[in-house]
Amino acid sequence: MTDDTLTPVVAECDDGRLNDIQGRHVSEADVVAALNGAMSGPVTEGTVGAGTGMVSYGFKGGIGTASRKRSDKEGGYTVGILVNANHGRRPELMVAGVPVGRLYDAASSVAAAAVQPGQSEGSIIIIVATDAPLDARQLNRLAKRAALGLARTGSTARHSSGDFILAFSTANIIPHYPAEPTFSLTHLADTHMNPVITATVEATEEAILNALTMATTVVGRDGYKVEAISLARLRDILASRTRTHAE
Repeated sequence: MTDDTLTPVVAECDDGRLNDIQGRHVSEADVVAALNGAMSGPVTEGTVGAGTGMVSYGFKGGIGTASRKRSDKEGGYTVGILVNANHGRRPELMVAGVPVGRLYDAASSVAAAAVQPGQSEGSIIIIVATDAPLDARQLNRLAKRAALGLARTGSTARHSSGDFILAFSTANIIPHYPAEPTFSLTHLADTHMNPVITATVEATEEAILNALTMATTVVGRDGYKVEAISLARLRDILASRTRTHAE
């Protein structure tokens, strides 16, 4: 229709450590090119797009995604998560219950100085998408559960951490100009939400870890450098902890 206006939701993360954020270098042409380049299919993760200047748990952060599909018995619903990870302090990082952040620096000859006292905590954007037929109240509940997945990676959402979680459902189509005064919506009962809640928590945790493990080292403004997490060291830490528990 020609009489409508679009009301976009725009979220942001402060990438001022790596980016000349006050320079305002993004032009109208850049925005148009990004919109025109949007496509379906696998999502590129790590140091891409809005994730280029992100720093997470003292490592290079960025874009991460993950999803879960429930069984037919549980409704067959899918939950997809997209994150822009720019949060957390190095000692907080947990992977599969292992305090990787603390062990990582203990195994390194480089001191952990990724986040100095008084420095902004950064933030994370989490988008929750599902085809489960949820109403606004239930989507709000789902968004809150995504914070549990964030916590699994070690974050405590400290003061000044501007975390942002948005959840939406594609299940119901709302008629724009309905011919009839009423219309029907499919609604998932609260008592059947648990599989979708579990999927949200699990996929959020995985998406954050994917953002970290897919990111690459970046040298930004004024020569400021943020290293990507070493996958080899990460494997060694996890393997070592597994052997310790096995013994």
